[in-house]
Amino acid sequence: MKDLRLQLQQLREQHLYRSRRVLEGPQGAEIRIEGQTYLAFCSNDYLGLANHPEVIRAFKAAADQYGVGSGAAHLVNGHCVEHHALEEELAAFTSRPRALLFSTGYMANLGVVAALLGRNDVVYEDRLNHASLLDGGLLSGARLLRYAHANAQALAERMIAGEDREVLVVTDGVFSMDGNLAPLPELSQVARDHGVWLMVDDAHGLGVIGRQGRGTLDHYGLGLIDVPILMGTLGKAFGTFGAFVAGSEELIETLIHKARTYIFTTATPPAVAAATRASLRLAQQEDWRRERLQVLIKRFRIGARQLGLRLMDSQTPIQPLLVGEAARAMALSTALQGHGILINAIRPPTVPTGTARLRITFSANHSEAHVDRLLDALQAVSGDDQSQ
Repeated sequence: MKDLRLQLQQLREQHLYRSRRVLEGPQGAEIRIEGQTYLAFCSNDYLGLANHPEVIRAFKAAADQYGVGSGAAHLVNGHCVEHHALEEELAAFTSRPRALLFSTGYMANLGVVAALLGRNDVVYEDRLNHASLLDGGLLSGARLLRYAHANAQALAERMIAGEDREVLVVTDGVFSMDGNLAPLPELSQVARDHGVWLMVDDAHGLGVIGRQGRGTLDHYGLGLIDVPILMGTLGKAFGTFGAFVAGSEELIETLIHKARTYIFTTATPPAVAAATRASLRLAQQEDWRRERLQVLIKRFRIGARQLGLRLMDSQTPIQPLLVGEAARAMALSTALQGHGILINAIRPPTVPTGTARLRITFSANHSEAHVDRLLDALQAVSGDDQSQ
């Protein structure tokens, strides 16, 4: 039997121990923890919709009408009119024939990969894919082959010509820890040249980039033929909870019959679906949210460059400040908290060893004054760090 206490102590010694914070209020630019207010730059609520009055009203009204629980899986009697309407609206939003709701993005990714692949098949994955995509490949039983990050040529060189089996290429659209975009046109061309599936997890692109926030595929001008499988989450830019997969009629029907994480999971509450319908409308109508994000990102990157800070190459709301060692990342995060700024230190195994970072994220709820306060705090703690 493993000595769990020893393992936990080793995590502490390696500066890899993780602790939860207990929030005492809603998501926002400022949050409360243990009675203290912090300016937060660590949420994925990119459009600032998680606490929007219209989204809250939609949730409350649906809870009054449908209750707070769905009662069963979608295929039993848990599929409500709100779920169905949301699926139709997500299909229209992504310009695809059908969409299918899942309880989480993790479950969507596991469900899709396992439904399409088996033990004699192959899945190619970017080395920096989200853990759920990598786990989906492993749990499917297919042979998992990883290619160099965001490198379509590396994928092409790994591809085995004339494979007589199912093959799936999987990538993030926006990489969650780096903030950069996958080279989707090039990846799509490789997949089409070899006649294989391409799946894109656009959890951090939908709502944020593209026309009306239609995501990374829209940004590149790619359609259903280019990327047959699209996964998106609802708990980030859309501010609610859950996920969906969008694609052809045949794909969605296959997932309904074969995706175990869909078949054997209780549906999300109808009120969540109703709230998401409201946030989806807001995300499409209010371009100012994406415009504000770009203003904040530009201001931050200019200021960080003037301070000599080492930012990674990202034009998305994910702005990683590369630190290196886990201990230093933790020290900087703690120092920033002392200045009333909340930013998580991202450490292995979430990112490769030696690339620990502060993952700074922006929301449309932030102001330019918030960015300036963040830069002032980073200047202070960076100076303290270098003087030690």
